[in-house]
Amino acid sequence: MTEQTQVSARKADDNPLLAQWSGPFGVPAFGRINAEHFRPAFARAFAAHAAEVAAIAGNAQAPTFANTIDALEASGETLARAVDLFHLLAGAHTNDAILAFERELAPLKAKHWDRILMDEALFGRIDGLYRMRDRLVLSAEQRRVLERYHVKFTRAGAALDAPTKTRLADVNERLATLGTTFSQNVLADEQSYALVLDGEDDLAGLPDFVRAAARTAAEERGLAGKHAITISRSSVEPFLQFSTRRDLREKIFRAWIARGDGGGATDNKAIIAEMVALRAERARLLGYPSFAHYRLDDTMAKTPQAVRALLERVWAPGRRRAMADRDALQALVQAEGKNFALAPWDWRYYAEKLRKARCDIDEATIKPYLQLERIIEAAFYTANRLFGLTFERRDGVPVWHDDVRVWEVRDAAGRHRGLFFGDYFARTSKHSGAWMTTLRDQERLRGDIHPLVVNVMNFSKAGEGEPTLLSFDDAKTLFHEFGHALHALLSDVTYPMIAGTNVLLDWSELPSQLFEHWLQRPEILHRFALHYRTGEPLPEDQLRGLLAARTFNQGQTTVEYLASALIDLDMHLKPAAGDGFDIDGFEQAELARIGMPAEIIMRHRPTHFQHVFAGAGYASAYYSYLWSEVLDADAFAAFEETGDIFDAGVAKRLHDDVYAAGGARDPVDLYTAFRGRLPTPDGLLRRRGLSEDAA
Repeated sequence: MTEQTQVSARKADDNPLLAQWSGPFGVPAFGRINAEHFRPAFARAFAAHAAEVAAIAGNAQAPTFANTIDALEASGETLARAVDLFHLLAGAHTNDAILAFERELAPLKAKHWDRILMDEALFGRIDGLYRMRDRLVLSAEQRRVLERYHVKFTRAGAALDAPTKTRLADVNERLATLGTTFSQNVLADEQSYALVLDGEDDLAGLPDFVRAAARTAAEERGLAGKHAITISRSSVEPFLQFSTRRDLREKIFRAWIARGDGGGATDNKAIIAEMVALRAERARLLGYPSFAHYRLDDTMAKTPQAVRALLERVWAPGRRRAMADRDALQALVQAEGKNFALAPWDWRYYAEKLRKARCDIDEATIKPYLQLERIIEAAFYTANRLFGLTFERRDGVPVWHDDVRVWEVRDAAGRHRGLFFGDYFARTSKHSGAWMTTLRDQERLRGDIHPLVVNVMNFSKAGEGEPTLLSFDDAKTLFHEFGHALHALLSDVTYPMIAGTNVLLDWSELPSQLFEHWLQRPEILHRFALHYRTGEPLPEDQLRGLLAARTFNQGQTTVEYLASALIDLDMHLKPAAGDGFDIDGFEQAELARIGMPAEIIMRHRPTHFQHVFAGAGYASAYYSYLWSEVLDADAFAAFEETGDIFDAGVAKRLHDDVYAAGGARDPVDLYTAFRGRLPTPDGLLRRRGLSEDAA
């Protein structure tokens, strides 16, 4: 080894993004990561992966599953570590240096993968194996992995001619840059705005827990003695629920929905126009009539027609319920002697009053019983009762922020299954929303590798010495993301490609949405909904009211979600529209076409619709939450039919055919194995209180 090579090797070992993760449980050394590590780490990781893939593609031996598919699955380990670590930091604890490198990295990553996925020799080996798959001796899992590789390469353009590949690669690179810019624009708008409340008049109507969170938010911004409402959902929505100051409700609401739509440097409208046009071109290059057709071809839904049929099946009853609620809310306005027409910034305020009248319950009386710590315990308890998992807090494990907690996860036999990281509180260095990700996926190909699983939330942190209290929606969000985490923790497959949440998108939300059901059961609430001061359980009358309120305001909830899903679908059914695409005009025309009530806003307006434009994860596929809800409503009924929400037999099937299976089989086959049949939307409509026979 030359001296220069030795120096390079030492530098690689010193770079925490390149070195083997040697912390407890194989966790990366977060405390050692500096901005200077990013560029050299990715340069080396890209080069190492490219060399590994070139060796596979250039192998003189005839292709076999072992020397092609196994080899591809085992390649790129260093790059995967660097990507997973960097993107966790970029989402959960970013800074100017990370943001700058994120913009640089996006096109580099797109170019790297295009070179691999469009490699003619490599695809020739995969295609040859795929064509002779019936003659190969493969396990069911290996056959599935081979099929998914063929789909992946074909959908990436591996079978196209050279000029078309070149153009497709240019499109992909540009889309990667635009998606990163879109996301950073939204983050910049969120970081730059806060509604400062100064004095008791500005705080009118706000309960103690909202005031405490607003005081903490102000202190974090150097505004000691004041209160601040940020445009994080967990801050905005409670303010809209309780503030009696209609002028301030309007002010924060308008700022909230205007993210990415300010007309300045962070405006996303031109980015949307270009992304929609490029996606349409990408689909056309790959032989599809629209991006929606391309995107949905590799989902359970398969076609835009199937998606539209489901969305419209739910839209009509959802809108009817919303309009009836609108009239009831307007009547409350008039009963107070006021003569204004209900506006979107009034809906949550008057809905809270209506819920109290109809269900004899309000958020302010429930929230003291929903302590963050207890809801975390409730999620762990449910996972233990269903799957035998235990969670033991581990200190001394490296983390990216002091707020992050770590638990070791073990199965019923006491075997280590992985680590679970919880990052629960909002901060200016974190993107808004809630998500699950991994730093390492489960697999057995390269050894018995256990996952490192992360949940990221944005709850408003309580003041020093006070417990963080959650709304019921916050608690459901925690259960939702923990359901995703269980999907990764319980994964029991050999190949990384099909491990954990690496499944078809409209199947991926089933484990998360299904897990929410347990939170809404008396068996869980009796045990964990305890008052933060007295320790007393939620009183029976309030528990009954809370459960009765599950379908309250479902018209508005359904309409705000479906409007976003329908606009996402219709936007991506368009042919290439060019840079002149007017997203504002399109949004207004589409909302008018579907009859969107003026008093309700979309859950995600296009200019901050990160599911769809911060990358392509849910582009043309935001419907998938509803698709999965059809499944989860029916899946939970399997437990209800036994009379035991922890029935061991149903739980075992759920473990084997949903949570542990990853993408090892087609989702239709997995669900049929679990339930014996496929569901209809009837259970979803009943759950939302939208069916004619719903209580």
